[in-house]
Amino acid sequence: MITAIVIIFVVAYAAIALEHPIKVNKSASALLAASLLWTVYAMMAGDFNLVGKNLTESLASTAQIVFFLMGAMTIVELIDSHNGFEVITSRISTKKLSTLMWMVGFVTFFLSSVLDNLTTTIVMISLMKKLLRNHDDRLFFAGIIVIAANAGGAWTPIGDVTTTMLWIGGQITTLAIMRGLFIASMINMVIPLLVVSYMLRGKAIVPPKNVTDTRGNTTTFERNLIFFMGIGTLVAVPVFKTVTHLPPFMGILFGVGILWLVGELIHRSKSEEQKEKLVLAAALKRIDMSSIVFFIGILLAVASLEHTHVLSGLAAWLDKTIGRQDVIVILIGLVSAIVDNVPLVAASMGMYSLIQYPPDSFLWEFIAYCAGTGGSILIIGSAAGVAAMGLEKIHFFWYARRIGGLALIGYFSGIAAYIIQYRLLH
Repeated sequence: MITAIVIIFVVAYAAIALEHPIKVNKSASALLAASLLWTVYAMMAGDFNLVGKNLTESLASTAQIVFFLMGAMTIVELIDSHNGFEVITSRISTKKLSTLMWMVGFVTFFLSSVLDNLTTTIVMISLMKKLLRNHDDRLFFAGIIVIAANAGGAWTPIGDVTTTMLWIGGQITTLAIMRGLFIASMINMVIPLLVVSYMLRGKAIVPPKNVTDTRGNTTTFERNLIFFMGIGTLVAVPVFKTVTHLPPFMGILFGVGILWLVGELIHRSKSEEQKEKLVLAAALKRIDMSSIVFFIGILLAVASLEHTHVLSGLAAWLDKTIGRQDVIVILIGLVSAIVDNVPLVAASMGMYSLIQYPPDSFLWEFIAYCAGTGGSILIIGSAAGVAAMGLEKIHFFWYARRIGGLALIGYFSGIAAYIIQYRLLH
């Protein structure tokens, strides 16, 4: 049974990693893997009651993450439909490329810590198309945006899916992860930013010939209200969890309910045609359900490895072969540049128990950093990178040659900063 499960998972993992060459959506591969793995487990284990109990347990933990992501994605779509992100983008104005690069880097870093790295990347690259005509300049900006978005997402529990998984799973807590990874994440961004801004020194911004007004049928009040309420809801989720001790998905669903009510009230006098794109029900239709299905599939697939003790066996083998946990986690981060970091973190959560490694221990914080930022090394290593690749038509080898090395230096610089900080404070 173990051999069959490992083979199925490896083949599915390869299909997910090679999504673009084989032209098969990774969500299909993840769903097929989850179904096959649990089927093999059920047929070969013999104890159907035990398998059913394990599946119910895994489904409950998976649903918490999925509900949280659906709520967060819906809020972001609602803000976007009201052109709320212009509250930030309209305030960026400078004539020097290097100055703009620093502004974009820091805005991306902090915005992704509140939203998520994928959404922030889409917003910031869309902004660059409005500000820059030269495609070569935009490519460098896109590279820095990917690095900054991944670095910014790593140090808060709601900025990156993998960090959210660790937070919901109880491996990290809000204040501890923010204190522990902020400096390392900042260094991860600043090092590449220094090099690229130096390369662009002296160059002036060349604006596009035609800049169109993208604002919809919303007033300034409506735009600002939805933006600040949406961002406030996302920021308030960790506070909600701390005060009520309820799972984060309850906080995000609470916020979605409030935004839905507010949206219905402020647009109640508009025609049905005008309301169609502005109410929250419309935002629900626009969220990326393919990504949601992928998370369901991959999390359930990894859960089957946990219940069949494949992951605990792998952890024991790594500890025996390599011995050093810091080296193991660094390797996990490097591998996340090639394959998706969601299954890597999910596997790590199943490999090590909370009894042996309690919340906020070195292992969990280091995994959050390495898995969150390691994906920046290659363009296909993160959701932010894949989005940038599609939006700006970035070639794989251009990114590897021009940005990948900088991301790698930033990755190891952040590692050094975190280890030094941890040893000083512990």
